[in-house]
Amino acid sequence: MSSPCACSSLRRASRALTRLYDEALAPAGLTTTQFAILRTLERLGPSSVTALAHATGHERSAMTRNLGPLTRAKLVEIAAAEDPRSRAVSLTAAGVAAIRRAEPGWEAVQARVAAELGTDSAKLVTLLARVEAIGNPQELPQ
Repeated sequence: MSSPCACSSLRRASRALTRLYDEALAPAGLTTTQFAILRTLERLGPSSVTALAHATGHERSAMTRNLGPLTRAKLVEIAAAEDPRSRAVSLTAAGVAAIRRAEPGWEAVQARVAAELGTDSAKLVTLLARVEAIGNPQELPQ
């Protein structure tokens, strides 16, 4: 093999970065995945499980599993939606409070990454969006 595997390299980097974010969010009682779900719900408002999964890049079944602990902690509520085949997820006041508690830790890691990468930080985010599009051909512009 003449070059490193892009997938393996990206997965190693992802695990390392996730550890940093998880450590920073731990005092607020959240993981990186939970924080991302809560922030996405805050941005979107009440959403179907399917729409929330799509917005966060999860499979629907993985989103359902991830919502379990958030529901038990009363950070989100899941109720019947207008379509009886769907369920609507909404952020609770406790969920909003959890986001606010976690934001300082998240911002500290964001600042650390930006300081370490400098101008490459924005380039990395753009590049990762392109990588994500490669894995989701239905998302590519026609």
